[in-house]
Amino acid sequence: MYIRLTKKTVKGKTYTNYLLVESVATPKGPRQRTICSLGSLDPRPRGEWLKLAHKVERALVGQGDWVDGSDPEVEAIVAQVRQSQSAPTTDASSPDAAPPSRRRKRDDDVVAVHTDRVRVEQAREAGPVHVGHEFWKRLGLDAILRAAGLNERARVLTCAMVLNRLIHPASEHAMPDWIRRTALGDLLGEDFSSLADQALYRNMDRLHPQRAAIETALVARERDLFDLDMTVYLYDLTSTYFEGQAPLNAKAKRGYSRDKRPDCKQLVVGLVVNRDGFPLAHEVFAGNTQDRATVGRMLDVLAARVGLAPGATVVVDRGMAFAENLEAIGARGLHYVVAERQRERDAWLGEFEDAEGFDPVIREPSPNNPAQKKPRVEVKIGRRGDETYVLCRSEGRLEKDRAIREKHEKRLLADAARLQTSVAAGRVKDERKIHQRIGRLLERYPRVARYYTITHDDAGGQVHCVADEEKRKRAEALDGSYLLRSDRRNLSADEAWRIYALLTRAESAFRAMKSPLAERPIFHHLEHRAETHIFLCVLAYHLLVGIEKTLRDSGLYTSWATVRETLRTHQVCTVVLPADDGMTLRIRRATKPEREHADLYERLGVAKNIMRPIKTWTLTETDEADES
Repeated sequence: MYIRLTKKTVKGKTYTNYLLVESVATPKGPRQRTICSLGSLDPRPRGEWLKLAHKVERALVGQGDWVDGSDPEVEAIVAQVRQSQSAPTTDASSPDAAPPSRRRKRDDDVVAVHTDRVRVEQAREAGPVHVGHEFWKRLGLDAILRAAGLNERARVLTCAMVLNRLIHPASEHAMPDWIRRTALGDLLGEDFSSLADQALYRNMDRLHPQRAAIETALVARERDLFDLDMTVYLYDLTSTYFEGQAPLNAKAKRGYSRDKRPDCKQLVVGLVVNRDGFPLAHEVFAGNTQDRATVGRMLDVLAARVGLAPGATVVVDRGMAFAENLEAIGARGLHYVVAERQRERDAWLGEFEDAEGFDPVIREPSPNNPAQKKPRVEVKIGRRGDETYVLCRSEGRLEKDRAIREKHEKRLLADAARLQTSVAAGRVKDERKIHQRIGRLLERYPRVARYYTITHDDAGGQVHCVADEEKRKRAEALDGSYLLRSDRRNLSADEAWRIYALLTRAESAFRAMKSPLAERPIFHHLEHRAETHIFLCVLAYHLLVGIEKTLRDSGLYTSWATVRETLRTHQVCTVVLPADDGMTLRIRRATKPEREHADLYERLGVAKNIMRPIKTWTLTETDEADES
């Protein structure tokens, strides 16, 4: 139930009236029905209308006394509602009206039905959309969108689009069908039967100019709701590619593709998250933007949207660990922890080979899998000037680096052997072409080409590929090692490693947005719609990380994907009860939550009752009566 304000002007004078309204199910979808008139509620503020409606609703089902206490105003409204419910539910002038002797009252709870004709209709998936919608309300997104200037219809469509990305990502063309297959219409009290994709495209156009304001307000809300830590900024980049040429998008360019799709145009997405993985700010760059060129711009975006906490630490990967970026971080009163590039790491070979001074990092077992064995990590601290350097050696990374290096080495030798075969057979004779192919080999395998020398003996017609064993052993000695650098002198080696390890939170955000939330590929060819598509994925990730953080705080370490699959079987349906007097009672309600559903709802702080049952009386149709 809720309260609706109506105004009517007669002879220049405006009359105000307040109506108590509820949603009812009809053959054409949910509709709003006026229960009774409340007269004037002035000067009651608008913010108290919903509270009053909830009190009346609880009083009608007998819960008001022990929840709200005695309230004369509520009791008067309840008496008025019960008086209005004593009237027949079907208008006598309607063609569907039953004879006076067969009309039912709305408060009839005991009905004689034909059990052989009882059935269930319009079963809709409800559990995931219920959780998603509850967190949408918990984050205050409706109020944030209203403050950004979006009307009620735009807010409803935005909610539906974000929940689609969270639960079952689909294109805007396929989204209306998904919405109609879920209980979203029941939860939002909206009729989506005629929703078309064009309405969703237009809504994206309305959202685009408000992205920054919405993101700013949302981060402020989450900071209070989850008590977010703002002392560490984790910044990383990813790319997402287009299907098609995207000729109307000036940012769609070819560049380094993290999706292994160099044949497609792409966008580069920068994202800053805090130590708990909550997004703080995002920005969309042209597809050919270098990582190192984005840091200054991203810091400006972060400062404009959420502000920079003085003394906070920025964490970036080696692709952005350049002098100009470190200076930009320091100029804004921030500190940094970065991974150094391979060239700088090689200068510390002697320190890495010296086993003295390395201390193991104590890593707690995973709460979700206590028996899991985590790779051993050792750290060692060093000082040079005003900066702190941390040497790190990881068993897990050792195996990974060695496997990658051996794979590249094997491929280099195989390609060199094929080139030698071609030269020896006389298929490639031109000296210039032979050297071009050698150059391409060295360019293709830079990880191992640095300790291999490939030459061509023109006189003997031979291609020689010789390894520099000293450089090779040097590379083997550095497998599994990496170097961290920071301008914070108060950090221990263990603390620096743990701060840098938080960067996996940003990487996890990108994995979530690309796979479960289906950020890629992008089918929108207009620049503003492509950016809004990414923004919707970011909003969905806000809900996802909020859900997972709430579960972790309750002691349950599981993913949203698992929660979503578990809750799919909780549904909303219509129970059809053909009565013995020629009338049919339809009750739209949720199924009873199973134990696993109830446990998740309890941990998430979400109500188990998805919706208030809605009863509708109609005349029994002939085909319904003969259906059995």
